Amino acid sequence: MSGQYPDRIRQLPLFDGRFDAYKLEAKGADVLFASYAAGTSIPAHTHDTDNYGVITRGELILTQNGVTTRHGVGDWYHVAAHVEHAARFDVPTDEVEFWFKP
Repeated sequence: MSGQYPDRIRQLPLFDGRFDAYKLEAKGADVLFASYAAGTSIPAHTHDTDNYGVITRGELILTQNGVTTRHGVGDWYHVAAHVEHAARFDVPTDEVEFWFKP
């Protein structure tokens, strides 16, 4: 897995999902240290968690509610639970995601 995370983060268990991430479980939430190769596309989907994220390298192109937004380094984004959304990464991208459980 690519990414610019410290050794301690890279020792966390791998996330079992549609993208590469290290997973830190926390009470009421999961924290994912995710990396996306250039050209990665995640099709429209929903989930039960309320997600917040911050981009640490690259750019997220996020579509939700028919609106596409771009999020670069230092930008936070939010995807509410049960909202259909899709993501695209045209450049190598890393982010920290917080998935809050209902």
